[in-house]
Amino acid sequence: MTPFDYARAADAADAVRRGAAPGAAYLGGGTNLVDLMRETVERPAVLVDVTGLSRGIDALPDGGLRIGAAARNTAVAEHRLVRTHYPVLARAILSGASAQIRTMATVGGNLLQRPRCPCFYDTAGSRCNRRLPGQGCDAIDGFTRGHAILGASDACVAVHPSDMAVALAALDATVLLDGAAGSRSLPLTALHRLPGDRPDIETVLHPGELITAVELPPPLPGGRSAYRKVRDRASFAFALVSVAAVLTVEAGQVREVRLALGGVAPRPWRAWRAEQALRGQPATAAAFRAAADAELADAKALKDNGFKIELARRMIVAALAELAGEAP
Repeated sequence: MTPFDYARAADAADAVRRGAAPGAAYLGGGTNLVDLMRETVERPAVLVDVTGLSRGIDALPDGGLRIGAAARNTAVAEHRLVRTHYPVLARAILSGASAQIRTMATVGGNLLQRPRCPCFYDTAGSRCNRRLPGQGCDAIDGFTRGHAILGASDACVAVHPSDMAVALAALDATVLLDGAAGSRSLPLTALHRLPGDRPDIETVLHPGELITAVELPPPLPGGRSAYRKVRDRASFAFALVSVAAVLTVEAGQVREVRLALGGVAPRPWRAWRAEQALRGQPATAAAFRAAADAELADAKALKDNGFKIELARRMIVAALAELAGEAP
């Protein structure tokens, strides 16, 4: 591991000041960053420890919820308000990683974790445009079972690995940020970039900008939610495909639906097309299948992951049918 300096931030302003230094990186739970440092993918000059900041999980006056970026994943999943009003988030968190990792990992770090593509980690033998722009991508012609079917490019086919972020995308979460230019907020669905020809730029964060919290809007009245995940083994593993769904049905018709996919794209994939196709339609398996078809119309398979398209289709239909009480 390359030598580095360490500093513990006293507050958000101190973190932003220290984070603006060249080569600085924020340290949350370290469950991804330390791995990357060990593999020499990441070589920060200084780690700014932000685990002492913003761990609160608090109800908002409008009925929503604010979750501090340093809150541990386990604390979020176990919180009464999360389990009561946002069960899809609790289920997504509990489906990810091991209990030990969830106890260490933080919300901010979870959102900013890097792709788990083997070529990205293989600094000694594989080309990767995320590590070195313009170098090439050995993943595209490699074993592509876990790679993207939506939103990929000729430069990168890696997927975003988070379960939590998929649920937050479906819940219309907002990300709060502090930086040298002040505070701002943005929808979580706007945080991550698609790779295009610069996959090394993974988010819209400005240099040194710090995630301080995530806010959830009030839960949908009458909304039911579900999180489904298919992976290669029953113990902890990243998603081949996951689905987070929130559905409200009135008089047999879809009043509101929010749907996001994981394991299929370089960012948590909000299924806008499927949602548009469903609103106002009968809450039937046929309508759910048509919505899934609309969402996956542009999906492109690599040589080993064509199964993901049909798997995603079936999981969307099954999740929505479960919530509507319909046979898939």
